[in-house]
Amino acid sequence: MMNIAIATPEIFLLSTICLILLMDLFLGEACRMVTYLLSIVALLATALLVYSSMGGDKITGLHDMYVRDDLGGVLKISILLLTVGIFVYARKYLREQDLWQSEFFLLSLFSVLGMMVMSSANNLLVVYLGLELLALSMYVLVAFKRDDGRSTEAAMKYFVLGAVASGMLLYGISILYGLSGKLDIAGVAAYVSVQNVMQNIPLLFALVFMVAGIAFKFGAVPFHMWVPDVYQGAPTAVTMFLGSVPKLAALAMFLRVLAESMAVAQPGWGQMLLVFGLLSVFLGNLVAIAQFNLKRMLAYSTIAHMGFILLGALTGTTQGYGAALFYTITYALTAAGAFAVLILLSREGVEAETLDDIKGLNERNPWYAFIMMMLLFSMAGIPPTVGFYAKLSIIDAVMQAGYLWPAVFMVVLSVIGAFYYLRAIKMMYFDKPDNTAPIEAELDFTILLSVNGLLMVVLGIFPSVLMGICSAAVVASL
Repeated sequence: MMNIAIATPEIFLLSTICLILLMDLFLGEACRMVTYLLSIVALLATALLVYSSMGGDKITGLHDMYVRDDLGGVLKISILLLTVGIFVYARKYLREQDLWQSEFFLLSLFSVLGMMVMSSANNLLVVYLGLELLALSMYVLVAFKRDDGRSTEAAMKYFVLGAVASGMLLYGISILYGLSGKLDIAGVAAYVSVQNVMQNIPLLFALVFMVAGIAFKFGAVPFHMWVPDVYQGAPTAVTMFLGSVPKLAALAMFLRVLAESMAVAQPGWGQMLLVFGLLSVFLGNLVAIAQFNLKRMLAYSTIAHMGFILLGALTGTTQGYGAALFYTITYALTAAGAFAVLILLSREGVEAETLDDIKGLNERNPWYAFIMMMLLFSMAGIPPTVGFYAKLSIIDAVMQAGYLWPAVFMVVLSVIGAFYYLRAIKMMYFDKPDNTAPIEAELDFTILLSVNGLLMVVLGIFPSVLMGICSAAVVASL
């Protein structure tokens, strides 16, 4: 019943975090690079442990509170590798903005641990514990720039609204526990399977509260109000982390809480997600057009993309879940690269966060301009980038599930939303730069950003490998 071995990657990561934390007490500021390197090694070693445990049957342990399956494995490896990339991107920014402190890496590692727990949770309370570990770490990271009033304000907004959303999720779980007497995924699924969901009012109440809590973590309308302010106020390195990796954890929470334990209740939560998804695609794309702060523009872009993911997931089919997983992984990769370009354009004491900062980027460095163009093309869904195939797979899954008009709506809004991406590309290639200073970056940053940008094209031309992995993981686990 215990089978502690299924949590080996999480135990290893937690032990390594504690070790790094203790070592950092004895390392001076001059040795901060050691903490950075050890954090990357810990993430890579954990990813190897996760990979070595994949490919077998679905196994539960820790008194059925934890599960090891391919879905959790794909999510965990994506989370770990993306975090490695973000650490490499963040080093330049942290040094230039006088934020080169070990707390950034340690808090990020704790949040990664929370995301891994959510990915393998087989009990609703374990989902909640992983969520809180992630959220508490992120609240502190958003306020990491302590002398900046915008950063503090963003952290307060995120904390207050996040606490309300967590309370709503916990309240929904408590109602569900009162009805079913179960907290494990299988027990809840067995209870829901014999209920007429649409006529069971208490169950519908539980469902509404749980969907609201999950929608907040996605940043979906109408629970989106924190996203633009937090993205703008947080340090860019934190915004890069917040805008990419936790989206995988939000999808993990959705798949465990709704798709796995409440699959029979799909008519109930599917209708809510349809409304949330369409509103997110509509509001996110339209409001982004009016933004001239690049971080706020990417925030509203995120809201629109999360709407796509929710619309794929509402289908309740393995095709829809596989498409949503593929979309989330590729979007997280794209968002990390876009914020990395902002870090690249920042310099000591000055953050690049407006559209004016990318003016004439092609004159200053044609290669970086090309990479940014590929990233923006992917976000806009323009072929042959991976964003086009990701959106196409979602729209196809939605149509296959019988939602024709929502699919048409998504296509129309995608065309409208392409405007603000193309506007940014026009400013990079046709406007004169306000700042002609050379753009400097270390070799590892340049190589990683180049790979990140080129992956947009490679995965767009050859999407079948990653899509096959995502589809196989969903089929084997749900």
